[in-house]
Amino acid sequence: MFEIVFLGTSASAPSIHRGLTAQVVKHDEYRFLIDCGEGTQRQILKSGIGFKRLNRILITHGHLDHILGLAGLISTFSRWETIDELEIYAGKWALERIRDLIFGVVLRGARPPMGIHLIEVQPGVLFEHDDFSVSAFPVHHRGPDCFGYLFEEKSRRPFLPVKAERLEIPPGPWRRKLVDGKSIQLPDGRVIDPDQVLGPARPGTRLVHVGDTGSTDNLLEVCHNADLLVIEATYLKEETEMARNFAHLTAHQAAELAQGGKIKNLILTHVSRRYRERDVLSEAREVFPRTEVARDFDVFQVKRDECLKVAGSAGLAK
Repeated sequence: MFEIVFLGTSASAPSIHRGLTAQVVKHDEYRFLIDCGEGTQRQILKSGIGFKRLNRILITHGHLDHILGLAGLISTFSRWETIDELEIYAGKWALERIRDLIFGVVLRGARPPMGIHLIEVQPGVLFEHDDFSVSAFPVHHRGPDCFGYLFEEKSRRPFLPVKAERLEIPPGPWRRKLVDGKSIQLPDGRVIDPDQVLGPARPGTRLVHVGDTGSTDNLLEVCHNADLLVIEATYLKEETEMARNFAHLTAHQAAELAQGGKIKNLILTHVSRRYRERDVLSEAREVFPRTEVARDFDVFQVKRDECLKVAGSAGLAK
């Protein structure tokens, strides 16, 4: 299961009710901050999630509304928040701007308060753990080296208790080893292989996050069959030409991607102050009913085939 916390959901500039772009994706003890717009550290405090273990930051691209919050965040870490290591992942052009911001403006020659590692993103896996991975993929926006991120649990073979009971396998370490894919020898001398008690592999949960993008043509494959797609919807269909000129999407285009990619649930973010939320939601739901528009501090739990809002109103339909 993944959990996503929306810290900022506004496009380009903050509004009264929406801060600039930032989200946190959680999986067990791991946390990933995606983008860090101006004011993100205050949103982190207001959300209640705090700074603990917030040591990996994924940047979608180098525009200022997605990175300026890094200055305040690192300044805060310098004074009273202790993190031993901080990893910031971004494309080459974004990293150049981030390096100037952190080392040229915030630190200005001072020693960093923690190890700061600027890691250039290339398409492919950038983080892997025993049961999930994080991958980057290219998106088309203004400027080079823009990326989206795929969070994906690894497939698992479910343990079948009925078969274990028939084989008289006692509960405890024997069953745990079989779940881990290891053969066991029981006290009576019998050797049991995992295939005897494990079912067919089931795909893990897939959460796709796309920041600013002006095209969906190259996203169908990576988004296909995702349990949740989080993507921008900066414009409405009536201003499709403007969206094209500024390399952004309309709510209608985002919904078409969700429909074409057989995505289970869609959450729209990066909402412009020029529109009412209900109009953005209405346009998308005409194409893809299982759509929500994120608000600041919304929290969603994402499981296989399910996305449930746990802070705010009722969750998305299964």
